[in-house]
Amino acid sequence: MTTKLFVGRLSFGTTDESLLALFEQFGVVVSARVATDRDTRQSRGFAFVEMESKEAADKAIAELDGKDFEGRQIVVNVARPREDRPQGGNNFRKFDRR
Repeated sequence: MTTKLFVGRLSFGTTDESLLALFEQFGVVVSARVATDRDTRQSRGFAFVEMESKEAADKAIAELDGKDFEGRQIVVNVARPREDRPQGGNNFRKFDRR
């Protein structure tokens, strides 16, 4: 079973290929994708990497979290499923108008 990792605080120059090369040191990488803005195609400063095994993912987290990569101290942890995150949208409070 694969394990998906979140990689944050990336340099805006980081590419899918450089990310793949970094994580391949720890095991088989199924995919490595830097998130980009839809309009400008510029990096959003984070990525997702899918490792083939939990052991490889755990090793990558232990070795890379807080380490320097391309001039930035990166954050690496297990990606949380979408439903675990708060819903986006505005910050307007709903008022009870009784």
